[in-house]
This record gives sequence, structure tokens and C-alpha cells, in this order.
Amino acid sequence: MTSPTARSVPYESLVQAHAERARSFNGAAAVYAAARPSYPSALLDAVEELAGRPVEGARVADVGAGTGISTALLRARGARVVAVEPGDGMAAQFRRALPDASLVRGDGNHLPLASGSADLITYAQSWHWTDPAHSFPEAMRVLRPGGALALWWNTDAQDVPWIAEQAERIRQHFGDARANKSGGGTRTLEKDLHFAGAPFPPAPDRIGRRVVRWSRRVPVDTHLTNIASHSLFILHGEESTRAFLDQERICLHEVFPDDVVEEVYDVLLLVVTAP
Repeated sequence: MTSPTARSVPYESLVQAHAERARSFNGAAAVYAAARPSYPSALLDAVEELAGRPVEGARVADVGAGTGISTALLRARGARVVAVEPGDGMAAQFRRALPDASLVRGDGNHLPLASGSADLITYAQSWHWTDPAHSFPEAMRVLRPGGALALWWNTDAQDVPWIAEQAERIRQHFGDARANKSGGGTRTLEKDLHFAGAPFPPAPDRIGRRVVRWSRRVPVDTHLTNIASHSLFILHGEESTRAFLDQERICLHEVFPDDVVEEVYDVLLLVVTAP
């Protein structure tokens, strides 16, 4: 049931707030590139299994490519990738990181790509910024018959005690029970909201799911920079973010005395095959 508060907020205001949060990354593109994690090779293994074809040699559109993290991973596997990115700051950072990669400006709601031109369309950490009423039909238009749409999110492994405790500190700091630096991937995957509003949502037998756990060890400074690159922190401003990070550094030192943090992620993956 929709809450009274949610009903009182005009739809246009929600759309504007969502767009503002998406645009916030442009001013933090360098920070994003410096600290955000990549993805494990096992993720692309799972994509291949669910899509029923190898990534190597595939024509891939990587939408919402950002600074190029997923594009680089796909190219390393041998894919022929065209990156699609709407943001000026992100696109500039992408070109610095991958100067020889193909990049076009656009977004998932209006893909600047020919019909039937892609074997695989990927959204790494970016599908939730689209409107499925537009982005899903667009993906189906651009995919060749039998192609696949792959959506994935790095999400914090909440069964790891220190990560759950950090999440609670974030919620307390921002005074919002909904505060979540992972971008909403867990919520949208579990409730299958990815295709809400799509005129022709995919049949259940065309949707494959995987969860791929992995971890990385990084200096505490990198971990804190990673946190600061999330839209929740960017929009709350430098002063609020700095106050949280200063206190968080103390909390993390108690768990990791050597100041090397083991970040643990569950990559949530959805693969939808085209008819």
C-alpha cells in the first residue's frame, strides 16, 4: 500500500529528484573512477551462461557506461563494445580512461543505436536510472533476435557484520530509513520492479538470475572515497559527507587495525533474452 507521504508527493517531483540524483555523478566522475570497484570475471561467466552465448566476439552496447568500468571488463573478454553515456563529466572521464573505445552520447530511454544491432545490451549499476516504460522496449528494439539484456549491480553483502553496521550508521546519519548507498539494486531485483511500466514485460521463462559474491581489499582511504562517490553522499553536500567519513574512519580502524578494508559484494544479475 502506498503511504500517505508518498501519495502527497507529485509524480513530477519524484521524477525531478531522481534525475537530479542521476546527474550528481557528473561532478564526481574522477572520484568515481578512482575508487569504485570493478566486477569479478565470474560475473561474465554467468552472463554467458544465462545469455546462451560467449561474450567474446559479441556486439555489445554498454549503456550508462559511466567512467568505463564495465566497458573495460567486456573489452578484455573480447567483446566489440559501443558505450552509451548521457553525462558530460562521466563521458569525459571515460575518454580519459579508454581513449580508443567507441562512445556515443545518449541514454537508455532513447538509445542512439540501430535496430537489431546488438547481441548483448549491458547495464552495470545503471538500469535503475532509466524509465522501463521506454528503456525496456528500446533494448528489445536494439537487440537482434535471440540477443540478451544483462543488468547487474554491485551491492554490499549485508550478512557481513561490519557492512550491516556501516549501513545502519549511514541510515542514522542521514536520518532516513531508506538511505542506501548501493543505488537500490537489491530492492529492485528482489521485487522485480525493473520492468514496472514496460508495455510488454518479459515472460518469467526469459529472465535468468544469479548472485555472484566477491571481495576486494583496499586501503581505508579508497573505501571512504568509494562511499563518498555515491549519489546519497554527493547530494547531501561536502560538510555532511565529511562529518560521516571522519567518524567512519574511526569505526573502521577498530575492525581493520591495519587500515586495509575487505569490501564484500554480492553482484545481482538479471539476464533477459529477447524473443
